[in-house]
Amino acid sequence: MPVIVTPVPCLSDNYAWLLRAPDGRVAICDPGEAAPIAAAIDAAGGKLDTILLTHHHGDHVGGVAELAKRYGAKVVGAAADAHRLPPLDVAVSPGQSIDVIGVPAEVLASDGHTRGHIAFHFPECAILLCGDTLFSLGCGRLLEGTAAEMFESLQRLAALPPETLVCCGHEYSESNARFALTVEPENASLRARADEIARQRAAGKPTVPTTIGEENAANPFMRAKDVATLARIRTAKDNFR
Repeated sequence: MPVIVTPVPCLSDNYAWLLRAPDGRVAICDPGEAAPIAAAIDAAGGKLDTILLTHHHGDHVGGVAELAKRYGAKVVGAAADAHRLPPLDVAVSPGQSIDVIGVPAEVLASDGHTRGHIAFHFPECAILLCGDTLFSLGCGRLLEGTAAEMFESLQRLAALPPETLVCCGHEYSESNARFALTVEPENASLRARADEIARQRAAGKPTVPTTIGEENAANPFMRAKDVATLARIRTAKDNFR
């Protein structure tokens, strides 16, 4: 069943992701604040069935309580992170497949940025909700996890079909592109993507979703050949200005 996925800007640079099924059911992933997301939900028909959470950070869960109360939506998140998440109606673990607005979603482990971080992959719709693990031309900071955990997570995502839409949690593409070009300045795919990002931002448009295929071709973190390489470029990005 086709699902329409739309980024909803919130806070300073976050995206929540609105999913709409043809039968009118709606889900939201990582609602960082309630007001802009409620406006998007109301514009989509005023119903919210499911709230999906990738990890516990406040800029991804800040709107959960208000939205769940307003719309009666069920909240889905990682069992391993339940002690730090808003109250869950459905606690899930990597390896599970769950129904989200009538569509099967695979729960993927994606530790690295945080421990207990998960992603939701919709194979029938070629959609990946990846929170703060994978970004356009970047990856999340290693706030709790290790380079080895992030490498494993990114390799898992890199193996998804190339047409899979990468629906990430932040608008970081411009700064990520500047850094990525210092790592692989001769990468033609990266240079083309950096130019596209500049045009998108100049026009006031989101730079995401991107695709797994585009990230495999241009994202230096996805292209890291081993854990040591990923650790080195992650440290360099942490200190990049």
